[in-house]
Amino acid sequence: MIDPHAPAPPGSPPAWGVPRGPDAPAPLPVRPAVARFLVLACVFVCAACGLVYELELVALASYLIGDSVTQASVVLSVMVFAMGLGSLAAKRLRRLAAAGFGAVEAVLALVGGSSAMVLYAVFAWTGGWGGLWADGPRFLLVAFSLAIGVLIGAEVPLLMELIQRVRRQDAGGAVADLFAADYVGALVGGLAFPFVLLPFLGQLTGALLTGTVNAAVGAALVLGLFRRDLSRRARRLLLTANLLVLALLATATVLADDFERAARQAVYGQDVRVAVQTDVQEVVLTGDPDGRSLGLFLDGRLRVDGSDERRYHEALVHPVMSGPHARVLILGGGDGLAAREVLRQSGVLRVDVVEFDPGLTRLARHDPGLTTLNDHAYGDPRVRVSAQDAFRRLRATPSAAYDVVISDLPDPGITASTKLYSQEFYGLVRRVLAPDGRLVVHAGPAAARPRTFWTVDASLRAAGLPAVAYRVAARDAGFAPGPDRTAAGPGAPRDWGFLLAARTPPALRLDTAREPRPRTLTPGSLARDARAASRTRVPGLPPSTLVHPRY
Repeated sequence: MIDPHAPAPPGSPPAWGVPRGPDAPAPLPVRPAVARFLVLACVFVCAACGLVYELELVALASYLIGDSVTQASVVLSVMVFAMGLGSLAAKRLRRLAAAGFGAVEAVLALVGGSSAMVLYAVFAWTGGWGGLWADGPRFLLVAFSLAIGVLIGAEVPLLMELIQRVRRQDAGGAVADLFAADYVGALVGGLAFPFVLLPFLGQLTGALLTGTVNAAVGAALVLGLFRRDLSRRARRLLLTANLLVLALLATATVLADDFERAARQAVYGQDVRVAVQTDVQEVVLTGDPDGRSLGLFLDGRLRVDGSDERRYHEALVHPVMSGPHARVLILGGGDGLAAREVLRQSGVLRVDVVEFDPGLTRLARHDPGLTTLNDHAYGDPRVRVSAQDAFRRLRATPSAAYDVVISDLPDPGITASTKLYSQEFYGLVRRVLAPDGRLVVHAGPAAARPRTFWTVDASLRAAGLPAVAYRVAARDAGFAPGPDRTAAGPGAPRDWGFLLAARTPPALRLDTAREPRPRTLTPGSLARDARAASRTRVPGLPPSTLVHPRY
């Protein structure tokens, strides 16, 4: 077994690189000041690329798995741990710092650049996260985090060795220079990901381009500035490896659009009709207005199934409208389906829809499938739409402004929605309700996640809005709002849970004297729904607050 640290026999060429002691000056093709600048510039670029890889994994895991706090914690903690392992492992490469750094950058560029595409492929072509692969993709996420963290951690000791070879200086000064460039690069990478890469290139192309930059800069530094530290064989190997990595990444970039279309069809089926990335989320429509049932997916989560959505929206809207309802506020509901049910009631004077994503409401206004489904609700002059955060909108709304508030928001289990199911949020809703006003909240499936459902109830009560619970069974579990990855099957919720709240305990009833009556709901079925929901009660739960979320 050959010891890489042992000196080569006299007269024999080094196999990989030229080992140099700590005091041996590196032969450089440029002046030391220029060389030092180039090394620090490489540190800057590598740090930016490394942070993009981290954020890419966090974002992709949040989109595909849900619960962004958990995914961010797993990815970042594993990466930081792995960076420590990588730094320790790189100690053995310090005498071959140039060759070691070149090899590390080539592998990092390939692993980091392809990570998003590999993870999305596993998700798309293994039937989501269920079945045999129930834990496989999560292990793959951890494996990528571990591998990328080890490689990023190995960069620092090797770059420290390279910068010391350019010009010897005290250890504290070298560390300060190195980490200054590293932290500034991380800042640039962290800002570039959400403001440049994600909106303009998307996750797949953004990661591939980052890997390309990473490989090109690492290879340029080693093969250009430190080429005399490498044997001829090592230079050929590094050049070949980097050209291969760049070719793979370039090919994947060229094929990214075709890959994404194929993966989207694997996830959503063959009848994807619209797929747009708005400023907020990915919106996908399947089916058509004249044949196949319409499906609306937001960030991969099935939000509307045209074959069963009426059961959900009638249960959401009709009980809360059995009282004063001239002024109605809908929080969420950008698809226009809740507004459709509201507008069916006589006596409605104004409907304000607060939807954070203007791209969704624009689609609901103009897409023939959605406009057919929502009965052209946004064409009614009584409807006004604003693209605002619901929390901010409530803070700016005058007291007693509405008779009815309908909370048709994403499931509380999705981290971004947690504040919209907090005690503070419901306190704002209570303020904007008229004294005899009523609120209805979609609180997730009562049977599948009773603890979450009854935590919403506890939060309402803590805000002074006692509630009555009811649930409606889905006909085929096809419409599965919330963070579930499957549209149907054993893992999908089979009911929708609702909470009807007011300043005084409200009566759960339907106004059957008005026409048109709901098609899927009767007073008898509503009473049975309330009894079914009460059987899932989890007593003694504390409310969820902004500083102590419970979901």
